[in-house]
Amino acid sequence: MSITVQDPAATGLTAAEVEQRRRDGLTNDVPDRASRSVRDIVRANVFTRINAILGVLFILIMATGSPIDGMFGLLIVANSAVGIIQEVRAKRTLDQLAIVGQARPTVRRDGKAVEVAPKEVVLDDLIELGPGDQIVVDGVVEESALLEVDESLLTGEADPIDKAVGAPVMSGSYVVSGSGSYRATKVGRDAYAAKLADEASKFTLVNSELRNGINTILKVITYLLIPAGALIIYNQLFSSGESWRPAVSGMVAALVPMVPEGLVLMTSIAFAVGVVRLGRRQCLVQELPAIEGLARVDVVCADKTGTLTENGMRLSEVRPLDGMDEAQARQVLAAMAGDDPRPNASVQAIEEALPDTPGWRHTAVAPFSSAKKWSGFSYGEHGDWLLGAPDVLLDPDSEDARTAEELGSSGLRILLLARSDRPVDAPDAPGVVTPAALVVLEQKVRPDARDTLDYFASQNVSIKVISGDNAVSVGAVAASLDLPGGDHPVDARELPSDREQLADELERETTFGRVRPDQKRAMVGALQSRGHTVAMTGDGVNDVLALKDADIGVAMGSGSPATRAVAQIVLLDNKFATLPYVVGEGRRVIGNIERVSNLFLTKTVYSVLLAFLVGVAGVGSQIFDYEPIGYPFLPRHVTIAAWFTIGIPAFILSLAPNNERARTGFVPRVMRLAIPSGVVIGVATFVAYLIAYEGPNATDTQKEQAGTTALITLIMIAVWVLAIVARPYVWWKVVLIATSVGAYVFLFTVPFTREFFALDPSNWALTSAAFVCGAVGIVLVEAAWWISAALHGEKRRLIPASPGGSA
Repeated sequence: MSITVQDPAATGLTAAEVEQRRRDGLTNDVPDRASRSVRDIVRANVFTRINAILGVLFILIMATGSPIDGMFGLLIVANSAVGIIQEVRAKRTLDQLAIVGQARPTVRRDGKAVEVAPKEVVLDDLIELGPGDQIVVDGVVEESALLEVDESLLTGEADPIDKAVGAPVMSGSYVVSGSGSYRATKVGRDAYAAKLADEASKFTLVNSELRNGINTILKVITYLLIPAGALIIYNQLFSSGESWRPAVSGMVAALVPMVPEGLVLMTSIAFAVGVVRLGRRQCLVQELPAIEGLARVDVVCADKTGTLTENGMRLSEVRPLDGMDEAQARQVLAAMAGDDPRPNASVQAIEEALPDTPGWRHTAVAPFSSAKKWSGFSYGEHGDWLLGAPDVLLDPDSEDARTAEELGSSGLRILLLARSDRPVDAPDAPGVVTPAALVVLEQKVRPDARDTLDYFASQNVSIKVISGDNAVSVGAVAASLDLPGGDHPVDARELPSDREQLADELERETTFGRVRPDQKRAMVGALQSRGHTVAMTGDGVNDVLALKDADIGVAMGSGSPATRAVAQIVLLDNKFATLPYVVGEGRRVIGNIERVSNLFLTKTVYSVLLAFLVGVAGVGSQIFDYEPIGYPFLPRHVTIAAWFTIGIPAFILSLAPNNERARTGFVPRVMRLAIPSGVVIGVATFVAYLIAYEGPNATDTQKEQAGTTALITLIMIAVWVLAIVARPYVWWKVVLIATSVGAYVFLFTVPFTREFFALDPSNWALTSAAFVCGAVGIVLVEAAWWISAALHGEKRRLIPASPGGSA
């Protein structure tokens, strides 16, 4: 509902003036949500450090005249193509959802109020404001009706600031109470909002424990690659005694598996697929790490109105008090609802039920605010009227207060209509309050709220219902959902201000009413001080401060633009029941990336170690005068070794269901498996190679048999590591492992593939030695897995704890 315009100068721009400003480029042309264009995405996925390394090695191997050994070059194409496809899909999902969830300011043009997209605002536009509206461009206040603006997102100062006519307002702030309008003075990239949009809209994986852990691992690997690479290059080119072609092939074969080419790719894919999956559920993820963050949450602070209950309300009854006539009470309510320029859900319900206004002219207005819990209109001879919370406006010991509390205890929303003895905008308002009627509104509990709460309970995630409504009413809703503690709600006005005492109270209780915005923020901080990871849900302006401070802020799509602006996750369909899917998606991402990281890092460890061992042996041959030793594998060997122990299984595991609770300590856990497994594989493979190695002057057949012997040992233990990573087993994981084993049996037994990949297992003595080395390695890897679990107090399972349990 727009403000009635009396001053012709305040009618806003004309259509011709708007068109002229558009031609002059004076529009609010800000960057789109996805900060990277498709061209940028392609460039970022093609020109990577890993692709550059693989590209150089590919050129070297092509120079040897052996294109078969250049199959690893397909990794460059695969890495780039998969990364581009997934990120473009995620970008499009984000862009489409962003349009749906976008705040649409109301501008006044030709004297009429119209909603437009933010980028359609032009310089000098007159923009209307009401509670919860976000200020989208910089400007100067032209009209003010007790207008209060929160600039905490800009300054960190939580107290709202009065904005009189002529006061400046900055984009990124939002209206707490009152109404008015402002004229745009800075638009587009000149406005502060453009900088906010630039920062808030990036498609990024930063500030994520998972991502930071992987970056740390990659940094360590880089330091290891330099000496290992230098040693193997020196050995192959100067110590091995081989001609340049096999020497270069061995060097490339040693360097390619050292690069964890799929680790970053799989992480990106897992996050991007998460965005797309959640997008299909109308869940806008404004920051990608939020998917991971919500999976780590152990406390969810849920608002009652709009979260556990539906937004819509219905006027059930107007119950007169103290001899008040019901017809008169309805007339006053109709006048107040009709005159409210920005009605909340309660006033909207009254307006729908009482559409016929008496046409009174108001002389004073007191907009509703979360702090005072009432609004009011002065109508001259028709009186000064208040509408607000009974437990705020009434004497708590009065009969009327007890009646209101009794009605509220059944889950109804109760407002008090009352007379005041002074104008509602008086400094000491509300003054002496005379009750006139109880306004009874019905709220509907969301049908999916109980299942959602049950899910969180089953996952050991605590729920705290934190609402600005009457504590008894909040308790009634919580109790109807069987929330523990819902039958004894706490009135937040009685809560201690000391953080430690507040934290103690929050640990004990679950349901809180009459919570002020600053208290919501304090509650989040108190829970975080006890080591909790806190998610906050909300839809109103009073939730913004808490949403901003929470580890994960979740806003409803129908909520105020301010809440949507600060939240990391926006539920565009307003369904609280979507949260379990977000948690599940986060757990899938974290758990599966941890599995995949184990595989890739095990490969890197054994590749680096094997290169060191061969390099040291080669350098030692020059010092101690024994036969030099070359690298055991061709590039095609390391390619097929990765196919079915890492590449294909890792892709499947990264997208598989996984509902394990997210835990901190990602890097140490991965290293506890990757390092011992990699060491065992590297040493066992080297030993098997030494057994079969016949020196640099061996025949081609002997060299092929020696490489095959080492490869069998490596593949046996690597498949077993895959089997460990896949635990606990469910049917499809058993099929995955069996398929990997079957694929290698096929490669080693079919004549065509044996010849194509230069495999020769025909020497049964050497093949038997390979199996023995592999079996010893399997025992050592398995023992290391169980010993690590015992040392760190981890419970290990071969099958899920319960039938159908997520693996």
